[in-house]
Amino acid sequence: MAVEIAYNIPERIETRARSAYERCHRDDTFADLKRRARFSKEDRGLLRDWVECVAEMDDRKTCGRSDRLRSNLVGA
Repeated sequence: MAVEIAYNIPERIETRARSAYERCHRDDTFADLKRRARFSKEDRGLLRDWVECVAEMDDRKTCGRSDRLRSNLVGA
């Protein structure tokens, strides 16, 4: 039984994470990763890592946003 996880990822962060992920994983899509994350703790961790990485890069430009993003990743 899979646990439903709510991801409240800001659109600009998700867009950047999608672009970066798909550049590195040409045989996979970010949408597929998000779908798999609902059922797989490994994919959930991978999704969390990509989103947090992009949020931290964004945080260097605008202070404080990555902490708020982490609190929005319910169940991660």
